[in-house]
Amino acid sequence: MTEAEGPNGAAPARHAPGTPCWVSLMVHGLTATQEFYGELFGWEFRPGPQQLGHYVRAVLDGQEVAGIGQLPPDRHLPIAWTPYLASDDVDRTADTVRLCGGTIGVGPLDAAEAGRLAIGSDPAGAVFGIWQADAHLGTALTGVPGTPAWNELLTFESATVVKFYETVFGYEREPSGPEPGFDDVTLLLDGRPVADVHGVGNALPRDRGPHWLTYFEVADTDTALARLVDLGGRVLSPPDDTPHGRVATATDPEGARFALIQDPR
Repeated sequence: MTEAEGPNGAAPARHAPGTPCWVSLMVHGLTATQEFYGELFGWEFRPGPQQLGHYVRAVLDGQEVAGIGQLPPDRHLPIAWTPYLASDDVDRTADTVRLCGGTIGVGPLDAAEAGRLAIGSDPAGAVFGIWQADAHLGTALTGVPGTPAWNELLTFESATVVKFYETVFGYEREPSGPEPGFDDVTLLLDGRPVADVHGVGNALPRDRGPHWLTYFEVADTDTALARLVDLGGRVLSPPDDTPHGRVATATDPEGARFALIQDPR
């Protein structure tokens, strides 16, 4: 499930278009959220671009791994981790999103010298970001506890949205269900898996609808989950052993859903 990484766990110098390259979270309580994830994953924080309001970058071992921003007090949006997909031209990608039935809700806009971004949604309503790198290349560390490990899209059915992502980002596809009848598809770039799409029909949470789910690597899923509860998070599904590792899903104190995964190696 882990994306390709460079030497010693470092991410490639520049992500190929379509690669999940960053994850970002917008919340109401920025200080409390920093404390939660700092205690859970060992993150420290440094200031980031302020185009979307107060924004910090999470840092692990001196490398940037994720971003957290402050929502304006009058914005009552779902609190959710958002994956950003790499693009060489965010304006052109945003135009393609619109032509293929998606929407662009923010941007495209410059994030100071860091790069250029847009935030959109696919035809089913799942929100994602688009990132055109300049000084900031995206997640700089992978493959160690406390870093994003994988992204999957939970949606009503895969067929329509997979066509959308294929057209916009150039993905290939392969079925990934455990047996015939499961609506699971893996998205590939140059033969390399980069994300999953799961069609789950009416099993989608009523308060969320279609959405992307980010997996964060941990050294021990059970220990991390117990720590999460102590910090005010909530367990959505208990730990389960899968071919990719021991997985659990949870929310932070503001309700942002994410998964924890322990590498099986």
